[in-house]
Amino acid sequence: MHDTEKTSREAGPFTYAVAAALTFAVGFAAVYVTLGRPDNKVPQAPAQIQPAPAPQELPKGPGANPLSAGEMAGFVFKKNPEDLPDFGFVDGDGKSRTIKDWAGKVVLLNLWATWCAPCRKEMPSLDRLQKALGSDRFEVMALAVDRTGADSAKKFLDSIKIENLKLYVDASARSGSTLKAPGLPTTILVGKDGREIGRLVGPAEWDGPDAKSLIEAARR
Repeated sequence: MHDTEKTSREAGPFTYAVAAALTFAVGFAAVYVTLGRPDNKVPQAPAQIQPAPAPQELPKGPGANPLSAGEMAGFVFKKNPEDLPDFGFVDGDGKSRTIKDWAGKVVLLNLWATWCAPCRKEMPSLDRLQKALGSDRFEVMALAVDRTGADSAKKFLDSIKIENLKLYVDASARSGSTLKAPGLPTTILVGKDGREIGRLVGPAEWDGPDAKSLIEAARR
């Protein structure tokens, strides 16, 4: 009996130590599993910031492109901007001018005549475009290719209440053939370097969103 009690007393501390160790291990495991789950998650990749869309660049050459759409579907881009041939005209004061006087500015050169019915139809939209976007960086140049001269051209513009376009006249009418315009109206987009970006033959609504997108791309 005494031996049994002795053994029990000797084993007691060991048994308690083992039990305590097991309890700690189980507790530790429980705590690790509970608290360790967030640490064990596969880290999520941070959300990618989408870059801003690149500015619309001017297309190269004819064919389908985002800028030749809607009202500008007939606009034909040059494969590469081309130098314009020399042609002369006068302004409203009778001063001789050339396109080189507009170096550094984007120009929308519109060739028209007083006898041209489609020209009359589209002229108000050119006037509105000049009002909306005209600046030291851009001008709508409505050039009357008309042998009737400046007085007739001015009366035409006054009759349809054009307020924002300046008077430019080629009374010799040679600029049309010099610029190879197949008919009127023909509108040529000229870059800041004085070279032709492209052209549209026929009337269009020049103050609409399609035309403005084209002009903004050229002004960049």
